[in-house]
Amino acid sequence: MRNDERLQVPDGWTKSDRQIERERLRRRSSLRSGSIATVSTVLVIVLLAWLFTTSPGWPRVRETFFDSGQFLEALPDVLSGFLLNIKIFLIAEPLILVVGLLVALIRNLQAPVFFPLRALAVLYTDIFRGIPTILIIYLVGFGLPALDLQGTPTDLATLGVIALTLSYGAYVAEVFRAGIESVHPSQRAAARSLGLSHGQTMRYVVVPQAARRVVPPLLNDFVSLQKDTALVATIGPLEALRQAQIHAASTFNYTPYLVAALLFILLTIPMARFTDYLAARSQRRRSQ
Repeated sequence: MRNDERLQVPDGWTKSDRQIERERLRRRSSLRSGSIATVSTVLVIVLLAWLFTTSPGWPRVRETFFDSGQFLEALPDVLSGFLLNIKIFLIAEPLILVVGLLVALIRNLQAPVFFPLRALAVLYTDIFRGIPTILIIYLVGFGLPALDLQGTPTDLATLGVIALTLSYGAYVAEVFRAGIESVHPSQRAAARSLGLSHGQTMRYVVVPQAARRVVPPLLNDFVSLQKDTALVATIGPLEALRQAQIHAASTFNYTPYLVAALLFILLTIPMARFTDYLAARSQRRRSQ
């Protein structure tokens, strides 16, 4: 065996000269690609900035949307409202997971006695996936208190959480159901052959595998959920969008909307990149 192909020393393996050269060429190629991507990105940004700033209406747009004084004035109130958005998101997310998983499991019940439950689960997903989220927020926010039932919540943020849970629970249920159906039938057959019941099979064999597979699409849904918490403003809670509307209405300047948009971006972009990372890692595992 030639020394330039592989060298072995008592302490372990060392890289061959050929491997070192390949890695050097790979690093050089990566550096060149990164440099080209950086330069092209900077050029595109500069070009877009030049197109915007040289347009005839730019002075008016800058005054209306990019007023630094209005930005600083609106920031504290919009930020305090954004904390309510985060609170709504953190409460709704686990509720959505529970509702979605329960509906998915009900739709996978095969016994004839469970047909009414399966029918209700199908009806739920069809209805709440077919109605726009903003309409569900209106119906729950204004319709539920109008029933005047004992114990009905009256807090607007709570009603918003209920509406978002009903809306997104239907989507998440379908994500879970797709993950459950993606588990090979042999897994169920093997579990049943070991004496596990249907419930034990789902709990210990099917659902854990399905949950790992649906993490990326679930995170995509939660990125959308974080943005849609702004829709709760339509029924009155003083969250980020509502605070921005109040400032814009009093000053006739739209910079507060930019403040709210930036806050949502600062939260959703890391979640989106984390979702891409998990999806890429899952793809690498499947390809191994």
